[in-house]
Amino acid sequence: MILGPSGSVKTTLLRILAGLEIPAKGSVAIGDKEVVNAEKGVFVEPQDRNIGMVFQTWALYPHMTVYENIAFPLELKGVPRKEIDKRVRDVAEALGIADLLDRKPSQISGGQQQRVALARALVKQPDVLLLDEPFSNLDARIRVAAREFVKEIQKKLGITTILVTHDQADAFSVGDRIMILKDGSIQQVGSPEDLLDKPENMFIANFIGDPPMNMCELPAGHQIAERLKLNMEGLNKIIIGIRPDDALAVDTGEGHLAGKATMIEYVGSRRYAKVDLGDGIVLKVLAESNIAQGHSVKVKIRKLHVFSLDGKRLKSVTL
Repeated sequence: MILGPSGSVKTTLLRILAGLEIPAKGSVAIGDKEVVNAEKGVFVEPQDRNIGMVFQTWALYPHMTVYENIAFPLELKGVPRKEIDKRVRDVAEALGIADLLDRKPSQISGGQQQRVALARALVKQPDVLLLDEPFSNLDARIRVAAREFVKEIQKKLGITTILVTHDQADAFSVGDRIMILKDGSIQQVGSPEDLLDKPENMFIANFIGDPPMNMCELPAGHQIAERLKLNMEGLNKIIIGIRPDDALAVDTGEGHLAGKATMIEYVGSRRYAKVDLGDGIVLKVLAESNIAQGHSVKVKIRKLHVFSLDGKRLKSVTL
């Protein structure tokens, strides 16, 4: 999984893997086969890489039936007609579109068109499947089902799959291992849990998570740093990051910090309070059901992250 904001060269990287772009330097290997080595002049043509690719726009041929769209890459390779028919029907059955083979793309839904595009990529029996923002053209409800479907198919077929997206929900739903890019540079590679619990820097901490992480700049001796018993790591200032789901506003009992709830809001089924701690510091945190706007509250913190002013994570602290 490749995740990053617009302009982080996600699609360019995918096109390099597919052989649609030629890098100025570096190398690419698929399995034990080197397909690109700029320094040695090695470049294996796209059609010889055995890669399946699904584009963001799906790129189905409108004048062809679903069957013809799926069969097209096999016809280009000169696969015998009997073998084409078997492979088309097998993949259509696996993807639940066997009853659509005689229809044109304009006669099926967006979700069904996505499955046809995926079938066309899989019918080649590729070594690697590349997906470029495959869910971006789907509405919200179909998008959720499509994520689940792609993950199920990937696990069922066991094909190495690389999906690029700017949407962390796509990445977290489908990806087992995620690489985060920013401006063409790799920021971190890890599981969804790694990225949430141990972000390497403030960019990742801010980019990952919904709602976004609370960030507070604290000078040495600040009461919040002292209440949380934070080691300043010898710095005059640090930045602490607290994910909203790692803190809870309560109106009775013990808490790490005290403040006032200035707003209550819902994000899906979760209930949050904005808590003013003074000194211009406001945290968004989970809120117990009895917390209301204007209430004095205590904030219990489960976990926080400490960053230097240049954005590097110094440590994560469980309280």
